[in-house]
Amino acid sequence: MNRQQHALLVENYQRYLASGDSGAFVRQTATRYTIGTLERLAQFGPRDARRAATLALGLIADFASNATLGKSLSDEDRGVRLLAENGIRDLWYRDGTVDHRRRLNNLIRLNCAGQFEKVIRQATALIEEVPWFAEGWNQRAIAYFQACDFRNSANDCQQTLELNPYHFGAAVGMGQCYLELNDGWAALECFRRAIRLNPGLESVRLQIDHLQRALEEPKD
Repeated sequence: MNRQQHALLVENYQRYLASGDSGAFVRQTATRYTIGTLERLAQFGPRDARRAATLALGLIADFASNATLGKSLSDEDRGVRLLAENGIRDLWYRDGTVDHRRRLNNLIRLNCAGQFEKVIRQATALIEEVPWFAEGWNQRAIAYFQACDFRNSANDCQQTLELNPYHFGAAVGMGQCYLELNDGWAALECFRRAIRLNPGLESVRLQIDHLQRALEEPKD
């Protein structure tokens, strides 16, 4: 990587910050940088280049860049961390084929609409077809949780994490399942895992402190 690469990307990023035109930022970046170059800049570039590359990956990359953005969740710069958290969520929906993504988007809509039985049925069909599709498991976990089937939800969260080890949302969800199952120590470990993946989860950090105090209190 050379200084010119840094400078051009940062210049594009600064124009985006001034204009808010994400389309122009994507076009200008995609024509000059490969995904591999953006991944290297996101990990090893100076601060502004890391910010710009992290934003770009969140906008134009697919699930193959998950590990790069997952590592950026722990970057020393808060701006990079925030961009990585926003971008990686979008990356999780960009796995699989066009048909898989279409079906995933339908699962998300059904979950938002509270149609959890449909989600469980359709997610199960998707998982049987593409068992490596992490977000299919995650959406079914959400539906199981809302249907108060906390054991199956926790199992699906675990499977999500096995397929996508950066899925801090599944770690949080699994912790909530164990709270419902009255297993505070298991919940605590899940929340700690989520914080290791994404140190910016302040609400989870507070939950860890509260739960740890509750578990350590002497019982009468």
